[in-house]
Amino acid sequence: MAGKPLIYLDHAATTPTRPEVVEAMLPYFTDNYGNPSSVYSIAQKNKAVITECREKIAASLNANSNEIFFTAGGSEADNWALKAVAEAYCDDGLDIGKDYISDIGARKNAFGKKRGRHIITTKIEHHAILHTCEYLEKRGFEVTYLDVDENGVVKLDVLKNAIRPDTILISVMYANNEIGTIQPIKEIGEIASANNIIFHTDAVQAYGQIPIDVEECHIDMLSASGHKLNGPKGIGFLYIRNGVKVGSFIHGGAQERGRRAGTENVPGIVGLSKACEIAFDTMEDRMSKEIAMRDHMIDRILAEIPYARLNGHRTKRLPNNVNISFQFVEGESMLIMLDMAGICASAGSACTSGSIDPSHVLLAIGLPDDIAHGSIRLTLGDENTMEEIDYVVEKIKENVGRLRAMSPQYDDYMKHR
Repeated sequence: MAGKPLIYLDHAATTPTRPEVVEAMLPYFTDNYGNPSSVYSIAQKNKAVITECREKIAASLNANSNEIFFTAGGSEADNWALKAVAEAYCDDGLDIGKDYISDIGARKNAFGKKRGRHIITTKIEHHAILHTCEYLEKRGFEVTYLDVDENGVVKLDVLKNAIRPDTILISVMYANNEIGTIQPIKEIGEIASANNIIFHTDAVQAYGQIPIDVEECHIDMLSASGHKLNGPKGIGFLYIRNGVKVGSFIHGGAQERGRRAGTENVPGIVGLSKACEIAFDTMEDRMSKEIAMRDHMIDRILAEIPYARLNGHRTKRLPNNVNISFQFVEGESMLIMLDMAGICASAGSACTSGSIDPSHVLLAIGLPDDIAHGSIRLTLGDENTMEEIDYVVEKIKENVGRLRAMSPQYDDYMKHR
């Protein structure tokens, strides 16, 4: 990498922590080190700081501060949401007291009466959801994995038809981490609400990137992670609507109102809150800039490289997401060549990096194995420039040409087309 510019286009995997975020966190590693559960003043100051951070994050979602529970990240939040709902709402689960179901408007009785062992999710979820569903299936729960259309969008009629009297939970990600497709979350929330079913969304990729309103979208639970929006790693949160009964995920002390034990990660919470503040203050301009770069990259690639295919919805996608399949090319080889040129990209989710199997998301939208294997994901950040995008497109063109020149399949195809 010496002497080469670093062009980072893997923001869906993680993002650089903003200097302002690091600056906000530093005092809580040194001078402001008190344990928020202690009674003396330096500890109570940290407790007050956590309350302030919780309020800021809640406001970003149009939620109440007592509905935000800090976690170690998105995967923990996903696990907690699914396992806790399964335990609390299964047909032989714990009884729900009236205190948990008061004052929730039109859904007053929704969370207290629904009982069953059926969960609905999709085939394109992050593995934090899919593997948790597999865990629950081994413990007697039934899971319906919905198909999606060729753009990765959930079909609302298929979702409605999948609902059963014993359905207790619908979990659909807000936006896909690989292909960037944004789901019709409001419509899904309305369906869940009309059927008195709890609705969880994995918003790890969407939170801080696009506006989210949990009230408007009828969201009951939402997962988010700090390091996806220029915050620190190791911190995230789970939004739990007041009235949803879930038990503790980590047992021990009384932190997080008794639902998640363990001394609070004060520096991480402060960093998450600061990153959230910056993300929402800059969202409009950042979205506009990223969409312009995204569309420029997509348009150039599709126009200038034959046998290339955009994966995901053309417009209903995250502002920074580009996922392209190149026929007659191995995606892993492309990534190595891009890395040699100083360009960081990925083949899909960082959590499945190194797998020899094609992406489950790309297979779910109908791509055959060979084309799925030729896919790369480029996810932009606001530090990227249009000049960098043009440089990356030129390198992709060059590398696709080199790889196809070495491909017997491409040679055979060109001779017989």
